[in-house]
Amino acid sequence: MAAASGAETQAVLDELGNEIDRLNKENAALRQRVQSLTHRLFGRRSEKGVPVIAQGVLPFEPAAAGPVQPETTDESQRDETSERARLRRRHPGRRRLPADLPRERIEVVPPASARHCATCDTAKVRIGADITEELDYVPASFVIWEYVRPKYACGRCQQGVVQAVLPARPIEKGRPGPGLLAHVVSSKYADHLPLYRLEQIFERHGVQITRRTLSEWNGAVADLLEPIVRAMHREQVCRSPWIQCDDTTLDVQDPSRAPEIRTGHLWVYRGELGDVVYDFTWSRNRDGPLKMLAGYRGYLQVDAAPTYDDVFVQYPEIIEVGCMAHARRYFKEALPTAAVPCAQALALIKQLYGIERAASDKRLDAPARQRLRQEQARPILERLHAYLQEQRAAALPKSPLGAAIGYALRNWVALTRYAEDGRLKIDNNGAEQAIRPIVLGRKNWLFAGSEAAAHRTAILCSLVQTCKHLQINPFVYLRDVIERVSTHPARLVLELTPREWKRLRLDPGAQATA
Repeated sequence: MAAASGAETQAVLDELGNEIDRLNKENAALRQRVQSLTHRLFGRRSEKGVPVIAQGVLPFEPAAAGPVQPETTDESQRDETSERARLRRRHPGRRRLPADLPRERIEVVPPASARHCATCDTAKVRIGADITEELDYVPASFVIWEYVRPKYACGRCQQGVVQAVLPARPIEKGRPGPGLLAHVVSSKYADHLPLYRLEQIFERHGVQITRRTLSEWNGAVADLLEPIVRAMHREQVCRSPWIQCDDTTLDVQDPSRAPEIRTGHLWVYRGELGDVVYDFTWSRNRDGPLKMLAGYRGYLQVDAAPTYDDVFVQYPEIIEVGCMAHARRYFKEALPTAAVPCAQALALIKQLYGIERAASDKRLDAPARQRLRQEQARPILERLHAYLQEQRAAALPKSPLGAAIGYALRNWVALTRYAEDGRLKIDNNGAEQAIRPIVLGRKNWLFAGSEAAAHRTAILCSLVQTCKHLQINPFVYLRDVIERVSTHPARLVLELTPREWKRLRLDPGAQATA
């Protein structure tokens, strides 16, 4: 009986020990989740740099990109360094005001009594002048263009009445001109201004235009410019050697369903030269990328989401490229639970980014960048791979460190593919930067009014964000294109894409040659 009782007691203790281990793991996971959410809300967003760890300097040899130094914690040393930097840094002075702004000259002359010499009683002559520039602001204003079309008829027989044809207008029988439409579109999609605020701004100018009318104007412009976006996707993005892709959510109003607000997805496809095309789908599945990437041959850089697996299976001519920033983010999030292993991995990733930064500073072309990566980045990647394999044996699979190591090793071939071609990027940050304006915009205008409005949002965002990436003023571009698109030959629609529009503006003779 005693032996049996002892065995039962041991079984109970083992069961309690297992339960305690399970609860400890669950507690650690919950703490990690709370810490991660707290960091996202209140912490530093930047993922750069190697964190301070209590164990001291990381045990890695300096790479060719430069040594990895731990962040200092000595406040006095930091203050002295910043003070010396302030003393060395000379103020660059005021920036010159733009020379192309309209200027009005105002002469401020001394009074007549001061312009007469009190010594010899002679009128003083002008010997020079000082010019002081003052930048002022004149509020935007509306203007009404009146198209007067006289009618002519024979004065004798009162027959043969003729009248000039009304010039093509952006919206048939509509009242807005190209400038007003360009202002409404750029205000919402470039400046993230909700239409109700734009309505209030117009009221201050004495013009009453409802937000519903403004929304209809946006839709009309999107329908007008849709062929340009299709040409940009077909002839520019899909002709790029690599495409970066990402997606974000977009709330869409759908009164026919409950709840009335549904969540859709806005995808971004960014080409090598900065052309950006957005696409809307209801679901985050393969259908959107399969449709947009049909017929494409080249590299596709994504974040290893399962959504893209079918794309690479059905389109074997598309080669996957991973995102090192996503791998770094996993280690950054796992840092509180495994400081030393994560910091060591982050130190090696930092060296990889240092090589890319040095290549950009030297403005290396693709072949030179590829040679640099093979010489300097490849050894670091091999050390990182060996280190991750070593740490995988000790890390719990479901722990934050295990998840970070698992993500990196599962996608290792895609993560290191950038080293094979100097044209490729180390991460997918270009697509994420193209997603950021959408995230900022939806915080202001909240949702799209319908599925059609969501598709029109994708069209207008494609043009506006491409203009911003190519350093084009969206308003200037939209005003010119809206004015010309109705009469522009359909076979030359590519000339109206932002990149070609900018090229032709810089070289007007190219249009005649084409």
